[in-house]
Amino acid sequence: MMNRWRVLKRLLPLVAGMALLLSACGREDLSTLSPKGPVAQKQFDLMTLSISIMALVVVVVFAICIYVLIRFRRRKGDNTVPKQVEGNHTLEIIWTVVPIILLLILGVPTINTVFGLSKDYSKDPEAVQVTVTSHQYWWEFEYPEYGIKTAQELIVPTGRKIQFKLASGDVTHAFWIPSIGGKIDTNAGLGTTNKLYLEFPNEGVFRGKCAELCGPSHALMDFKAKAVNQASFDRWVAAMKTPVSMPADENVKAAFESKCLTCHAIGETNAGSAAPNLTGVGSRLTVGGILYNDEKSAEENLKDWIAHAQTIKPGNQMPDVGTDVKYGPGKGTTATGLTEEELDGIAKYLAGQKLEY
Repeated sequence: MMNRWRVLKRLLPLVAGMALLLSACGREDLSTLSPKGPVAQKQFDLMTLSISIMALVVVVVFAICIYVLIRFRRRKGDNTVPKQVEGNHTLEIIWTVVPIILLLILGVPTINTVFGLSKDYSKDPEAVQVTVTSHQYWWEFEYPEYGIKTAQELIVPTGRKIQFKLASGDVTHAFWIPSIGGKIDTNAGLGTTNKLYLEFPNEGVFRGKCAELCGPSHALMDFKAKAVNQASFDRWVAAMKTPVSMPADENVKAAFESKCLTCHAIGETNAGSAAPNLTGVGSRLTVGGILYNDEKSAEENLKDWIAHAQTIKPGNQMPDVGTDVKYGPGKGTTATGLTEEELDGIAKYLAGQKLEY
């Protein structure tokens, strides 16, 4: 009984560790095991083939080992020398040829898939070109053929190749939409642009993340990829190009221009800005990439984000500029930047910036 308890105590940490590890596989939208596109499906098929071959090898090897241990074990009173198989050409041919066959079965599809998924559709007139720039801790998406730029939500049409050119505006990040396709690094510096193509066969929203440790808020560097039909995509492009009016209230307008548009862009105003483009921000699924609008209203999330950006996503490039601090050790104090009226007005204005498509 005591021995069993000792074995159990040793197994408990292993079981707990496996349970913790497998608990990370619970989100279908962040799982490579639930492919939603042809690129992800090809990668999944290759992974399935690899695991199947490895599992087959493990099962066969263990079966042979168990058979040999039982069949050729030394029996009581048997002192004879077992028959030696050294130099057995048949066995040597078997254990040489079988691994070669398995390597060919695995190697040919691997090479074919890897080279197939590295195709460049930059010159393809039917492909949608998207330039991705990663920042701490947000994503910028530019559509050069349409002359528009947005942030945090990648809008793409279904049924077309999406050709990405990826780079970083600061440190190394990694672009990854698990259910659509594998990840690729975005690097900083000249001549470091990486390329990747993906396909979105069905409409839907797919969660994307940064897959490279890039700072204190790496885990919060989310974005959404929204696949829509071609007609909706065309309407979105037109809506992004529609002129945007400024806040009607003069005080809110002045605060918005002096505090927000020094970094951000909205419509054609400050279009070359390096901060996230705010056009249509009110219709986005999240604010700041992680504040979901189905849990709070867009206006509430925008107010929280503007006032407490550093507390919500530490280390990002946006300062806390709001009032009525209600997060962290500064709770109850007043931050400099915007008055309560200005903050309310800007949040309400931005929440009303919705795109119909």
